[in-house]
Amino acid sequence: MHRLRMKLSPAALAGALLLTGLPLVSACSAPETEQAPALTNVTVFEGARVLVGDGGVIENAILVVDDDRLVAIGGAGSVEVPAGAARVDLSGRTVMPAIIDTHVHLRETRDELVEDLQRKAYYGVGVVLSLGRGSSDMAFQVRDEVIPNAARYRTVGRGITAPEPGRTEIPFWISTEEEARTAVQELAPRNVDMVKIWVDDRNGQFEKLTPELYGAVIDEAHQQGLRVTAHVYTLAGAKGLLRAGLDAFAHGIRDMDVDDEVVELFAERPTVVLVPNLPNPGVATDLSWLSGTIPPDELQQMQERSVDRPAAQEAFGIQARNLARLSAEGVTIGFGTDGGAGWSPHAEMEDMVRAGMTPADVIVAATRNSADLLALDDLGTLEAGKSADFVVLEANPLDDITNTRRIVDVYLRGMAVDRAALSAAWVGAGTQ
Repeated sequence: MHRLRMKLSPAALAGALLLTGLPLVSACSAPETEQAPALTNVTVFEGARVLVGDGGVIENAILVVDDDRLVAIGGAGSVEVPAGAARVDLSGRTVMPAIIDTHVHLRETRDELVEDLQRKAYYGVGVVLSLGRGSSDMAFQVRDEVIPNAARYRTVGRGITAPEPGRTEIPFWISTEEEARTAVQELAPRNVDMVKIWVDDRNGQFEKLTPELYGAVIDEAHQQGLRVTAHVYTLAGAKGLLRAGLDAFAHGIRDMDVDDEVVELFAERPTVVLVPNLPNPGVATDLSWLSGTIPPDELQQMQERSVDRPAAQEAFGIQARNLARLSAEGVTIGFGTDGGAGWSPHAEMEDMVRAGMTPADVIVAATRNSADLLALDDLGTLEAGKSADFVVLEANPLDDITNTRRIVDVYLRGMAVDRAALSAAWVGAGTQ
């Protein structure tokens, strides 16, 4: 447990020791007139419904935060509140863990990258994983920083693909097994958070990675202690990757409905994580909830483009059915958006519910499961000892998943994100 880092009066010490479970000593008596000093690093949040992140719910909860750590959590009456701690009344609110987006592509300059991370934080995202860009030294420097009002940044560095001339030169282009292993060996010293591969012919434009090549990447990565996630398109590609020992999918299967064989392959590899990354559903949507981060004229243009599109609905339907079946079959579902917009996680969560998942399962996917995928032991669930990264909502997303958008406050590493200042900088204070 993270220790309280301040001098306590005897009365406050007694409360703190009850909280930590340490024994009291008889020397703790004090005159009745003594006033307990404020515990400057301790804040108690009380009265909210807490969605733990693992499917559990705590009604009328108390969360005790010391600096950047959650040091105690439980129902009212089950947690000792340290005397003198600052108190925040969250009655009527719902609290959930900060969202973890395991598939983003953010901008490349430092200022733009920091702004993108702040936009993610504004909408309740605590961590993002850049999949295949973010390969510069600057990106790795940002990964190691703690930036105020910003989500944490993780990166795979350069991804790995077959040659795609004219499309992108950021990834490693590989054509032999030796090149496949060399690419992984170059990534390993940078301690990348995962290895990313693309297995896609881009609608017939290029030759895609063969099983021999992506098999060599996966084997070498595992020898280096790294896990591999894959951009995939076809059912056949997914089957081959599962047989090769892939750890995660960065997309769902997009060309056809899944069959019994791929379900069996998933069952044989229960640790594999599917990040569905659903496409635009192709239905007209009210975008007024984005007004806090998008200038009015730009938002109006976005709203005008939001119309029903039958072709998009058909493509969405394939992936939605596949997600529904694989989730029902017990495949672990993670969370990712494949984009840079700060608000995109909330659209993705709505789409996952639209596909057939329950709001409760979607929240677990976007918190605990994604933290596990990125090996973030101190995030993903609201438990004592973990980082104090959570979102305060006006209403319960278990009732309606779009309630994740009704954000009151976002806390990252125990500090409230200054959402008002960020919004004013992006759209002007006069629009709030």
